[in-house]
Amino acid sequence: MRQDPDVIMVGETRDAETASISIRAAVTGHLVLSTLHTNDAASTIVRLVDIGAEPYMLSSALVGVVAQRLMRKICPYCSRPEPLTERQIEFVGHDIPNSRKGTGCGQCHGSGYLGRTAIHEVLVVDKHMRKMITSGAEAEDMKQYAIKEQNMVTLKQAAISLVEQGITSFEELERVAYYDD
Repeated sequence: MRQDPDVIMVGETRDAETASISIRAAVTGHLVLSTLHTNDAASTIVRLVDIGAEPYMLSSALVGVVAQRLMRKICPYCSRPEPLTERQIEFVGHDIPNSRKGTGCGQCHGSGYLGRTAIHEVLVVDKHMRKMITSGAEAEDMKQYAIKEQNMVTLKQAAISLVEQGITSFEELERVAYYDD
């Protein structure tokens, strides 16, 4: 801080002391980037409060939260169409006629996957979200606000899109978005 940086990268926020220092740096005009292990963007805010961040300070310091996951990509050499089961259709909410699955080949070393791609969920902290943070709103309420008012694409929605495009499999969707409603 004494070197007056414009951007500060904190490896991981694991405790109240780290959160407090990061928040103080952010409210004094520094861009602070950090990582935190949570299931989605909205639960990051609740987790920061749980580890000791003051909601009024957090609401002033936070600009946005990005949740991300890596998904394996289906091998283009051995992938084959595979219809979804009724249970899978229920999980997705609709049928995906071009769902694919890798069968395994020499190119992918028998795994059915070759490479990875990222999915993201971006929660923007606007004026209303700041009020929600200060008042101690639940993660689900913040998530629903971001979906409805900010058109936030959830991790599950991003993963479904990749399945629809034939980039990844339903199994990867389940692995990455198993907790999401």
